[in-house]
Amino acid sequence: MELMREASQGTLSDHLGIELVELTKERVVARMPVQKRVHQPFGLLHGGASVVLAETVASIGAWMNVGESGKSAVGLEINANHVRGKREGVVTATATPLHLGRATHVWEIRLTDEAGKLVCISRCTMAIVDP
Repeated sequence: MELMREASQGTLSDHLGIELVELTKERVVARMPVQKRVHQPFGLLHGGASVVLAETVASIGAWMNVGESGKSAVGLEINANHVRGKREGVVTATATPLHLGRATHVWEIRLTDEAGKLVCISRCTMAIVDP
C-alpha cells in the first residue's frame, strides 16, 4: 500500500485527497473527503470527482492482479450513476472485480456515505496491456 501512496503523490488522486484504506486483489477501498475542491458550482459532490475516485480504485485493483506478470492496466470505459447528492463529509469507494480476463477486467465500484448509503454506482472496464 505504501508503494501506491508514494506513486500517487502529486497526481489527481492526491489533489482530490483520495486515501487508500484496503488493497487486495479482490477488493480495493479508498476514501475521499467531500469539500469545496470536489464540489460542482452548486455545492454538491461533482460527478467527475466521483468518477475519478471510481477509476482510481478500479485501476489499482486491476494492477494488483496483473502487475506481477509485467502487464499494466489502463481505463477502457467507465460509467457512473449518481444516486444521492453529498455536500460534506467523506465518500468511500469499494471496488470488486466482476471479470478478470486475460485482456480485460471489469470492476464494480460502490461509493457510499458515512451511513453506508449509496452515493454512486460505477462500472469500469480496464484493458490489460504491455507497459
